[in-house]
Amino acid sequence: MAQIFESAGTALLYGLVGFVVMVIGFIALDLVTPGKLFHVVWTERNRGAAVLVAGQTVAVGLVIEQSIRASESELGLRYGLLSTLLYGLAGVAVMTVISLVVGLLTPGRLGATVLDDNGDRPHPAAWVQAAMYIGTAFMVGAAVS
Repeated sequence: MAQIFESAGTALLYGLVGFVVMVIGFIALDLVTPGKLFHVVWTERNRGAAVLVAGQTVAVGLVIEQSIRASESELGLRYGLLSTLLYGLAGVAVMTVISLVVGLLTPGRLGATVLDDNGDRPHPAAWVQAAMYIGTAFMVGAAVS
């Protein structure tokens, strides 16, 4: 029974670290897109912004998942939590840099283009950027494992 509580506590701690990384990822994404992302998604119901946030959330989750798997070692829980945090932040940093670089290479301002919502469907650039985040997560996740 003690092992179940210990495992549940470990899962809770990794979940909290993952949540912190997701919040930092959301803040980073908010900094590189026009407007306040929380307001644009939840109040304005912008589909392009929602696709972008969803793609980045899945991507950060993939990096966290691989980070947790890679942290399973004899070095202990503290090492595992710290390595998960650092790998997760590295993933967010790479995703943000790639987003900025792609933004420089595309016509117009990528963040504004992604948020150009036709009312009934997101701009295709939103899907491309969301896929870019997920692809980046696979690359970072492979580097971690």
